[in-house]
Amino acid sequence: MSFVSLLQAAGTAGSASTTGALTGTLLPFLLIIVIFYFFLIRPQNKKQKETEKMLAALKKGDKVITIGGIHGTISSVKEKTVIVKVDENTKLEFNRSAISSVEKTDAEKAAEAEAKASKKSKKSSETAEAPAATEEK
Repeated sequence: MSFVSLLQAAGTAGSASTTGALTGTLLPFLLIIVIFYFFLIRPQNKKQKETEKMLAALKKGDKVITIGGIHGTISSVKEKTVIVKVDENTKLEFNRSAISSVEKTDAEKAAEAEAKASKKSKKSSETAEAPAATEEK
């Protein structure tokens, strides 16, 4: 057997073990990328979309809080800015991006509380019905 054929045989045997080592090395990196996506990137994108949606829905009369902590009511809305009425005679103009949140009205708070209560009662009635259905069989 010649020296060249021995080198070729060693090369093909070595390539199989390098493939396994390469897979073993890349798998943790791929796993880390997937974890970062689901725990960091995806929630951040969702929050950004919700913020953009909130800023696009700003309208006159909304009670807002700015990033700086100023509370006020929107008196007019422009394309890139909003004018916030802070006091009887005080109006300030802010970029839309400076609005951090919109305060909920009492009616919206009551509707949200009612929805939570109905969801909770529905859930408890479903769990109460589940054992009764299994006992009938």
